[in-house]
Amino acid sequence: MVVVMGMNIDITRLRSGIDEYTNIDLNYSFSKEQLNNTGILELNDVSIKGQITKNFDKLHLNLKIEGVMILPCSISLKPTKYPFSIQIDDDLANLLEDFDKNEANTLDIFPIIWENILMEIPLKVVNDDLSDVKTEGDGWKFVTDKEERINPELEKLKDLL
Repeated sequence: MVVVMGMNIDITRLRSGIDEYTNIDLNYSFSKEQLNNTGILELNDVSIKGQITKNFDKLHLNLKIEGVMILPCSISLKPTKYPFSIQIDDDLANLLEDFDKNEANTLDIFPIIWENILMEIPLKVVNDDLSDVKTEGDGWKFVTDKEERINPELEKLKDLL
């Protein structure tokens, strides 16, 4: 049994049959450069736990990724916490198309983790504390619910019938 302390995992012992699995247990904080053009403001202390097992000639990845994304609120642009939890349970051949099982002795799981985190980014996040946000102005009003509104000009026709 080997505990991995980085994103590159040595799978030599798995391939040779010495170990049946490799444990993965790490926390990772993403840099500002990694978060560029993603819409995520911060992504720190992401918990990545699981294992890689060998099934005959195939390597199988089972991971649980948990953390809290800091995203801009869709209304106020305030930083808003968005917790997420991702479960990955698949063969590595399906997850990594360019993974050559005959030559690689190390496996970089970062692309798998990153791709799954990016798929978890919601289209819209609303901060719970919107007390200082302006919701009305000169000729406009922020509408949150769908209430049925009748055009005032057409309402006068109702009186005629």
